[in-house]
Amino acid sequence: MADLTTNLAGIQSPNPFWLASAPPTNSGYQVQRAFEAGWGGAVWKTLGDPILNVSSRFAAVGFNGQRVAGFNNIELITDRPLEVNLKEIYETKKKFPNHAIIASLMVEPQQEKWHEIVKKVEDVGVDGLELNFGCPHGMAERGMGAASGQVPDLVEKQTHWAKEVAQTPVIVKLTPNITDITVTAEAAVRGGADAVSMINTINSLAGVDIHSWNIIPHVAGKGAHGGYCGPAVKPIALNMVAECARSPFINVPISGMGGVSNWQEAVEFMLMGATGVQVCTAAMHHGFRIVEDMIQGLNYYLDERGIEKVSDIVGKAVSKYSDWGNLDLNYKVVARIDPDTCINCNKCHISCEDTSHQCIDMLKDPSGKSYLKVREEDCVGCNLCSIVCPVDGAISMVELPNEQPPMTWNERQAALQATAAQRLDV
Repeated sequence: MADLTTNLAGIQSPNPFWLASAPPTNSGYQVQRAFEAGWGGAVWKTLGDPILNVSSRFAAVGFNGQRVAGFNNIELITDRPLEVNLKEIYETKKKFPNHAIIASLMVEPQQEKWHEIVKKVEDVGVDGLELNFGCPHGMAERGMGAASGQVPDLVEKQTHWAKEVAQTPVIVKLTPNITDITVTAEAAVRGGADAVSMINTINSLAGVDIHSWNIIPHVAGKGAHGGYCGPAVKPIALNMVAECARSPFINVPISGMGGVSNWQEAVEFMLMGATGVQVCTAAMHHGFRIVEDMIQGLNYYLDERGIEKVSDIVGKAVSKYSDWGNLDLNYKVVARIDPDTCINCNKCHISCEDTSHQCIDMLKDPSGKSYLKVREEDCVGCNLCSIVCPVDGAISMVELPNEQPPMTWNERQAALQATAAQRLDV
């Protein structure tokens, strides 16, 4: 079996699967059960001054019969006394010394408050700290969470304050509710962060009941924006991880999260630069034992490829991620329909005819049987037909020989400018 151990900025873990700071890590009872199930680490539900939560607080967005395609919450940080949490962290670490326990922290942006809480949590033996600059609701209205995480100077300053007294690695958890996450990631690095984690939840409104007109969820008829997570946010999270991983100014490890539901998605995050992943919604939906499939699947994946250590895949796809202007304009793929597999549902024809490039023809063979065929000379290779097709393998995207040498937009613009300059010289 492959070596699944990870090292995130000095935090050792038996595997790359951690529970994110959230309801699943609210107590020692839960974290201990998670470790027994196989989770490699847990980021304890955010500690700070205990708050009062509301009821109700969760909502889910379904899609096409799938429950919890997206998840929305208006829950805040821990509602239990700090002393109780610290006692349970100590007991859990003593019972599971080889598992990673990271304390998520959130306090007001004051140096003495950061010093105080960092010292207290490190006294009970945590392996690292995660500074929560991401929570988009409730705490943000009090100047914490995303309110701090959206201001690079505050991210840098508070990270520095934590690092002034921290004896364990400091991870900075970033908000996605910002134009460019690399700006705040760079600020965290300037502040001395040992690692960054992303993404926290996205500002959201789960829905409105069209019968009662109540916000979903509502508290006595009133609602508020919450934090969105779950499978629906994975593409957003993966992009942000990739942007940070390819930045030369963010030279610290990344803990990736945001919609990770299975081992395949964990591999995607790791290929795009994450040392490990954090999971929340999938555990809330299916329970702690999902980690068994994650560990088994990851082991098989690595073994099939002859990869000895999971750390060897970290960042292997980052070099393939670039800007649009660096893509080859002369690369050409076209759609081809397999008549033996096609069920003639006409989904591809409808999509192409109505919303793409009208390059799929409805034809009849000599026997009068209908079939669909792509006019390859008019196909732009947009992939839409293969995306809407309900039958795997019925439509393939096929690469055509390149009749011209590769040429990116940036190269084209440079060539045009050079030609224009030459004409001026003449």
